[in-house]
Amino acid sequence: MPNKLVIKSSVLEQQELNSAAPKSQRIKSVKSEDGENDKSLHKRPRDMEVSLPVVYGNVAFWLGKKANEYQSHRWTVYVRGATNEDLGAVVKQVVFQLHSSFNNPTRVVESPPFELSEAGWGEFEIAITLHFHNDVCDKPLSLYHHLKLYPEDESGSMSTKKPVVVESFEDIVFYDPSDSFLARIQSHPSVIVPRLPPGFTLSPPAPAEDPNKKKRGDTKDHPLSQWFTNFSEADELLQLAAARQQVQAHIAKLKRQLGALGELNQPLEHTAQL
Repeated sequence: MPNKLVIKSSVLEQQELNSAAPKSQRIKSVKSEDGENDKSLHKRPRDMEVSLPVVYGNVAFWLGKKANEYQSHRWTVYVRGATNEDLGAVVKQVVFQLHSSFNNPTRVVESPPFELSEAGWGEFEIAITLHFHNDVCDKPLSLYHHLKLYPEDESGSMSTKKPVVVESFEDIVFYDPSDSFLARIQSHPSVIVPRLPPGFTLSPPAPAEDPNKKKRGDTKDHPLSQWFTNFSEADELLQLAAARQQVQAHIAKLKRQLGALGELNQPLEHTAQL
């Protein structure tokens, strides 16, 4: 049976200018299977999970005196690392599906930072599709973000200096990662990697791109970084994710042991019947 790579997710939403407590919800998992012919190319340690914490959302500025009937706000929608690290080691490209009224509403961003900026007057849902590198997952993960331009408090006055910010935190978990994927992310700050199983060794990672030629993909010094939400619950959520990984690995180990015991008991039962 081919190995499976599973993406699980848990979302924590938080919005500036809104004093309500952050919400949480569960998004349907995405599953992907490697073909039998890929086994030699993509070895996988058993019962291991790798976490990629990401944040997606938008920052919107009111244009003030420059606003008109068709363009009242300038906004940026994005997917970033939860700690503003480069996501390029895991994410190959991101597709943003805008409202059909925009020119070329399907926007493809092929390198980090994964973002786009536009101007408009209306709020709408944006489909954000993450495509991963081939050794990570062969199926994309779709997220949905409602573009927010106006503050929740409608009675408050809008400001050109303080934007409306809406972001969601999500912990994407990859189950049974491939050898090449693990080798590439072992020391990558955007990914949470557990200890390797005893006796498991990784192949040397592929040569890295010349850092002098590579476009900077992190968002630590991003022009909008001062407005990014600081998720105080993120650390706790990641600790829970790490604990879940350990529990699931232990459960999988017990299942294998029970399966082995069941195979041993079958000959004994057959002998007893005779």
